[in-house]
Amino acid sequence: MLLYHDLRAPNPRRVRIFLAEKGVAYDTIEVSIAASAHQTPQFAKKNPLQLLPVLELDDGRVLRESMAISRFIEEMHPEPNLFGADAWERAQIEMWNRHAELELLLPISMIFRNSNKFYEGKIKQSPDFAANMREVVAGRFAWFDSELGQREYIAGARFSIADITALCAIDFGKPSGIRVDPATHPNLAAWHARVSARPSAKA
Repeated sequence: MLLYHDLRAPNPRRVRIFLAEKGVAYDTIEVSIAASAHQTPQFAKKNPLQLLPVLELDDGRVLRESMAISRFIEEMHPEPNLFGADAWERAQIEMWNRHAELELLLPISMIFRNSNKFYEGKIKQSPDFAANMREVVAGRFAWFDSELGQREYIAGARFSIADITALCAIDFGKPSGIRVDPATHPNLAAWHARVSARPSAKA
């Protein structure tokens, strides 16, 4: 398998962590977003939307969405299970993964896109929207902190895809000055330390 990725982008990192947790071997091609390598005609043949990551199988078939890639890997390599072992756990993990995507990763990404110099001149930025999203993220941090006072991981008693998504979301806040404050959000900070200590977090 061949993974097209950018080391700094959160969605390719989600897939790398997932593959590391599974212990699956793969090769990589770095597609630098900073160098606009994802916007070349050659890459557009892999993904017409010019987004990362893209997984290319040995037979030439292509998957181009991080959760689709992760679900495919889960089917091919069921253990360790990261999407749920039964109907209830699968539903819980799906629910919390969606919360992590929509309530953390999306607003944090919007803050970066609308306030960081990286996108100056590349897209129409809205600093006011970024400021609004900062308020949203602050509220979501408080909510996740409350939830993590009741259990060890995002979706339950064990590590799952929901933890991978939340970790990548929070870490992507770093360029925008978004951090988890242990004094304000001790449960979220303790969770972040636990999952960051996993070897896969370095993938």
